[in-house]
Amino acid sequence: MTMPTITTTDGAEIFYKDWGAGRPLVFHHGWPLSADDWDAQMMFFLAKGFRVIAHDRRGHGRSTQTSGGHEMDTYAADVAALAAHLDLKDAIHIGHSTGGGEVARYVARHGGGGRVGKAVLIGAVPPIMVKSDKNPGGLPIEVFDGFRAALVANRAQFFHDVPAGPFYGFNRSGAKVSEGVIDNWWRQGMMGAANAHYECIKAFSETDFTEDLRTIDVPVLIMHGDDDQIVPIADSALLAIKLLKQGELKVYPGLPHGMCTTHPEIINPDLLAFIQA
Repeated sequence: MTMPTITTTDGAEIFYKDWGAGRPLVFHHGWPLSADDWDAQMMFFLAKGFRVIAHDRRGHGRSTQTSGGHEMDTYAADVAALAAHLDLKDAIHIGHSTGGGEVARYVARHGGGGRVGKAVLIGAVPPIMVKSDKNPGGLPIEVFDGFRAALVANRAQFFHDVPAGPFYGFNRSGAKVSEGVIDNWWRQGMMGAANAHYECIKAFSETDFTEDLRTIDVPVLIMHGDDDQIVPIADSALLAIKLLKQGELKVYPGLPHGMCTTHPEIINPDLLAFIQA
């Protein structure tokens, strides 16, 4: 049996899942993961009668390990190709972390003609993460240089340390640590390509989504934990909400970056309420 894929104009094969019927929900995963990171949401919404779709970004998961195209314009174009292939209408695009940047770029540039009905950004990177004169509250470039150095030096260890520590807040006092969640993060990350993960660090940290956010004219829900150690809320959600025409912000006290996995019982009902509103 062959896996469901589409082939992009530059020959990349993009793997996707497409389950159920009803209004389509499209899930966009974070770095360096895959569509599998959305299990808790896809199963929940499948049971609610929605059509749930998730793809592996190029260079991630089961998609082609390409030598190029690891930047937001190409990521968004890949999503546009998938949406056209599946003939999606009035879809709701839901992105976590890097996937939130992908959603912003896709909806702003390709979401017209009735393709997109709403969007959700969860722990998302927009407007821009890296510190600069225009973005003085951002993270210094040295932080992201450190990510790149750790990935090159020992990707397998780095991809254990991130989920075991800040991603899920497992480094916080009293945290309920799940070794299965850590192992699953590692599994997803190691399925992908080192070059894609390396280049994607630049994509998620240095891409400026300010104009994308200003352009989007559909309702957008921003969900962010105020203990997000990966994408600090002060320089992401709290700025992004000011740029949207139809934005709603929900802040989750004490929740981590990976709150879709650690707290689906909180996140899923709030997503459902926004979708059904």
